Amino acid sequence: MKVLVTGGAGYIGSTICSALADAGHIPIVWDSLVTGERSFTKAHAFFEGDIADAEVLEKILREHPDCDRVIHCAARIIVPESVQQPELYYAENVVKSLQLFEHLRRAEVNRVVFSSSASVYAESESFTVDENHPRAPQSPYANTKAMMEDILKDFARAHNFQSIILRYFNPIGAEPKHRSGPFVSNPSHLLGRLVAAAHKGVDFAITGTNWPTRDGSGLRDYIHVADLAQAHVAAVEKFDEVIRTESQPTSTLNLGTGSGVTVREFVSSFERVLGRKLDVKEAPARDGDNAGCCTIIDKAKTLLGWTPQSSLDEGIRSALEWDEIWSERTKQQR
Repeated sequence: MKVLVTGGAGYIGSTICSALADAGHIPIVWDSLVTGERSFTKAHAFFEGDIADAEVLEKILREHPDCDRVIHCAARIIVPESVQQPELYYAENVVKSLQLFEHLRRAEVNRVVFSSSASVYAESESFTVDENHPRAPQSPYANTKAMMEDILKDFARAHNFQSIILRYFNPIGAEPKHRSGPFVSNPSHLLGRLVAAAHKGVDFAITGTNWPTRDGSGLRDYIHVADLAQAHVAAVEKFDEVIRTESQPTSTLNLGTGSGVTVREFVSSFERVLGRKLDVKEAPARDGDNAGCCTIIDKAKTLLGWTPQSSLDEGIRSALEWDEIWSERTKQQR
């Protein structure tokens, strides 16, 4: 099976591409490289260009006319940046995605797996959510994901267009064979900031310590990016079965581990894997932050036959291994 992956040169997209290839499928990468990494595309067919560019899609389908499924990962994803530049996020994540979906519809490519986010959910007193939990996005980034979910559902009602919406919780770690991993120089997510602090020997700040969690720090559901990628493989392989079982053209699934970990607990796990303590301080919550939650993954288990396989420590360890590899590769390229 050939699968078009937008944003396939990114952290998550590249891991999905490797998982697809390992499962015997042919990933086709479409990425503008504005935030993607070119070296992650070398093993796959690659098309450079903006996802809103119809001519690029036409070229892809001319060369790969048997490609009938799309995994749409391309997006801006940094919450604080979205608060500072909402116009950028609405333009990139909503307007261009809408144009992409219209071009796909006209080309009669009507199966889309969409990368959404747990950030669309309202806060939960129990700190757990399933797919029916109310949405209440708290940042422009989260708003863009919620808006695209609604657009996909409207497309499905109006046209012959089907979608599986995958709401990611918090991906960590690196691709298991070290073919790709996190690569941004100033990471905003927790594990990236911890790795950077350990690498640079600087303080690590726990941002937000007054949340109503068991220790005051934010609580999240951290899923190894390799497990996340395997869920995408299952989604494209079982796409028609999922849609048929749901008896509707759009299905929404949560992807996480089902277990919540606080920031303080995560830091302790990181220090255990690292083998030493970090200098930790406390700081105010960032714009767009919230107390967090974990997910119930029964629906993904049932419809995809998928369960996460990796532990928190394994995710942390793979990130540390990747950091050494990426740092060395970057030095060699200078």
